[in-house]
Amino acid sequence: MRILHVTGDWKWTGPAAPMVELVLALRERGHEVELALPMPPKEGLASVYDHATRAGAAPALVLQRGKGAAWWRDRGDARGLRELVAERDIEIVHAWHTRDHVLALRASSGRRGSGATRVVRSYKIATPISPLPWNRWLFGPGSDGLICVSPSTARANQRLRGGRPSLGAFGAVDTKRFRPAPPDEAVRRSLGFEPEHRVVGIVARAQRHRRFDLLLEAAARLFERDASARLLVIGRGTHIEETAHRPAQRLGIADRVIFAGYRTDDYIDVMRCASVFTFLVPGSDGGCRALLEAAACGLPAVTSRRGALPEIVVEGETGILVEEDPPALASAWEALLRDEPRRARMGAAARRRAETHFDRSRFAEQVETFYASLR
Repeated sequence: MRILHVTGDWKWTGPAAPMVELVLALRERGHEVELALPMPPKEGLASVYDHATRAGAAPALVLQRGKGAAWWRDRGDARGLRELVAERDIEIVHAWHTRDHVLALRASSGRRGSGATRVVRSYKIATPISPLPWNRWLFGPGSDGLICVSPSTARANQRLRGGRPSLGAFGAVDTKRFRPAPPDEAVRRSLGFEPEHRVVGIVARAQRHRRFDLLLEAAARLFERDASARLLVIGRGTHIEETAHRPAQRLGIADRVIFAGYRTDDYIDVMRCASVFTFLVPGSDGGCRALLEAAACGLPAVTSRRGALPEIVVEGETGILVEEDPPALASAWEALLRDEPRRARMGAAARRRAETHFDRSRFAEQVETFYASLR
């Protein structure tokens, strides 16, 4: 198949990684797959353009940066995409955001009715799509196929589809890169961990809605009962001082919370320093990419029940699902930190689930079959 993926977001965020992984995996399966996306405003910023180019998926078309669909402003991008679709005889245009979706429809204008081009939309939030009139059209007649972050999310959004096909598929992880391995002792030491420390890890932007209040209050309770426990926070955020740093100081636990910041080359090594992974509130990526990566690394999880989390984590097998309550969260962490054999069993089960459900080749196979059903 001849496929074009379109994203108008230049930032390397949660939804960007599954897109790039999917492009690479579909190419490995023999399809002709192109990308259209914008460049970052300046060098040195974490961007989709740079990650895709380094992975060997440089864009066939560079779009301008812009937020929201603007008919007149986007006319140049729409024309460029239309020419690319016609020149490559594209069969599937896969959009990842609303602006991309509108551009995809403009690019395939006149070709959809003939069956030559189908428009597919990925919706990367686990909550149901609001049934506003615009959404009813965009996610109804405006999309030939809809891909959601989990089976239950696809079912919840089917009411907007009018019988049109949908797919619920977990995100894509390179399980050859994200794999179990012993923690790098040099990395542990660089973060301030001693050999006896057992670590709860989380990857999250420090945003108000990500429940850092719950995270830190639960950590304080854990530290009261387990002197060897530590909390590792991987990520950054505009509001990190008010949402994380200062609250940790007020609770008197700042010396036992390690803020590792945003990591790039050593990201996997830092993640592997965790004994248990935790995830509370999905961010911009409802597919919870960091949780899938942790599972691929063989880390058992303790999570809330929000969004797709109950579908990603198998209760009692690959992790523990808890209520959003500090005592419950702290107790679940403590139970796993003190029981190494149980951690090992759950970690091995999480790795097996990652290989069968989250691997990028599996994701590509599902999406390939879905694409073919639309033709």
